[in-house]
Amino acid sequence: MAEQLTVLFLPHPLGPSMFKPSGDDVIAAVGDRHDLRILDYDQPIAPQFDGVDVVIDHGGSAGTREMADAAEGEVRLWQILGTGFDHFDLDYWRSKNLPVANCPGIFSAVALAECAVMFMLMLARQYPVTQANLKEGELYRPVGMELEGLSLGIIGFGASGIELARRAAPFGLKMSVIDIRDVGADEVREFGLDFVGKPKDLDAVIAASDFVSLHLHLNEETRHTIDARRLRLMKPTAFLINVARGALVDEDALIQVLAEGKIGGAGLDVFGQEPPDLNSEIFNLPNVIATPHISGATDGTSRKRAGAAAENVDRIAAGLEPLYLIS
Repeated sequence: MAEQLTVLFLPHPLGPSMFKPSGDDVIAAVGDRHDLRILDYDQPIAPQFDGVDVVIDHGGSAGTREMADAAEGEVRLWQILGTGFDHFDLDYWRSKNLPVANCPGIFSAVALAECAVMFMLMLARQYPVTQANLKEGELYRPVGMELEGLSLGIIGFGASGIELARRAAPFGLKMSVIDIRDVGADEVREFGLDFVGKPKDLDAVIAASDFVSLHLHLNEETRHTIDARRLRLMKPTAFLINVARGALVDEDALIQVLAEGKIGGAGLDVFGQEPPDLNSEIFNLPNVIATPHISGATDGTSRKRAGAAAENVDRIAAGLEPLYLIS
């Protein structure tokens, strides 16, 4: 018989406004099978970790070294309720012998892909210009672009890249993908891919694409993958889309090429610095559509991640290895 565990949920440190829906979804997913507690940031931290078996950390942004110190020797799993862990002090958790798991991209892939499609449509129809014209009473302008027949370069063909291809195919886009793995012939047929390449082919895909959409993990190898040189390889009418991580792009270089009209525009959900500097020129450019890191923030993503975290709690209670371990 599975044991009942003590689970501590770390809500987002920004406060109660960030509790929904993730907090409610964790409560619903864990249910009454386990003793679920919610960290109170107004109370001493260390005592709240006494007897805790599993920590569920909102996005990995809630965990501190003080918490890791308190968890050492007791906590059997530190579950990050998110995909990326570039902002998480993984080496410190390793030094404390604390197993860490995340919720990989399969749980947010649909949301990210839908956001990328939204950016493509809004950029193609020059949404910022439409709003300015509407306020001025000017009709019938601007004249937008149809997606059919345009080329989409998907940089990173993991979970969200695949879901983007699934959604882009019905629009009639020509798709090229870049990934370090070998993309199978069955995937090429399923999504109607025109080209499949490795990182050595990245320059060629960037130069040929009308949309370049980033779906990479951030690490030292991928930081500033899109630098000044590669931005200047893009067509002057092409658009850059980033729903992955801000530091994949050299933001200063991006601002320069956008301001100079060297590329058509950009759809950005993530930034090199978060929260971003609201005085940055990037927010005043008419060819930029920006959102506040919400591409993965959907009801579906929240439920799926909560379900994955709860499954890991149940697995530990049953004496099984947790899924999605990163350390």
